[in-house]
Amino acid sequence: MKCLVINLDRSQDRLAHITSEFAHIGIDFERVAAVDAQGRSDLAETPMRLNPLTQLPLTNTEIACFLSHKACWAKIADGDDAYGVVFEDDVIFCENAGAMLADASWIPADAEIVKLETFFRKTRLAWRRSPAGHGFSTSRLLGAHVGAAGYILSRQAARDLIDGTAEFGSPVDQILFNPSFAPSPGKAICQLVPALCVQERFLRIAGLPSLLFEERRDQRLASIQSGSRATKTLPMRIGAEARTLWRKIADFCLLKQRNRLIAFYRHGERVRPAHTHNREKAL
Repeated sequence: MKCLVINLDRSQDRLAHITSEFAHIGIDFERVAAVDAQGRSDLAETPMRLNPLTQLPLTNTEIACFLSHKACWAKIADGDDAYGVVFEDDVIFCENAGAMLADASWIPADAEIVKLETFFRKTRLAWRRSPAGHGFSTSRLLGAHVGAAGYILSRQAARDLIDGTAEFGSPVDQILFNPSFAPSPGKAICQLVPALCVQERFLRIAGLPSLLFEERRDQRLASIQSGSRATKTLPMRIGAEARTLWRKIADFCLLKQRNRLIAFYRHGERVRPAHTHNREKAL
């Protein structure tokens, strides 16, 4: 599997970081030049809908991030390999990452997307697990588990994602790992357990700040001050609570799903995330 790493031309510190990480696990990677939102006012003209999570348009940085991931999808879709791997340049790997990335035979035959990272939030997984070797297993991902810093795509899934996102209104991680926003519902998405990688900002080892956080924060503050941010109506809130309750009842009765926080291990020990602005509220 070819490993693709998204990196801005001006982010040399991140390139040095990710080069060191790959060297540590003994795997090669191909750098993909990220779309830079800096000085790109034209990004706001990208065909899109309002973000259903915030009822606000995507920020220029979110649009640039999305287009950067699409550039990776295009390489996978046009490539010869059955699978490709996409990483953002701020990930930290576990010790066995090299063995997993060197061999694609552990990927379930029906898996179209495999999420490799953890966002340190509980998500819903199928009870059934498939051994993946080297202390890992895979389970079907049934709930939202955001973050797009590390994932595997099949060649067909890459093609479908490109076709399904000519117009978009959600951040790329929501499109990939939130079933509510998937452009092609029904895709087999798996989660690697424990996680293969995690974003550095959760551990604060290399001092790499989030490039999205400040822009998202400023947009949220501006929308609150202007009163433009939409609020959920009472029927919407009741409906959401009813769906959540029904899902929990179904999970308990059918014993087909379980809530689980995806762990990450480094140097043989389970890692606890540092405080990270409430994990940006998963936006």
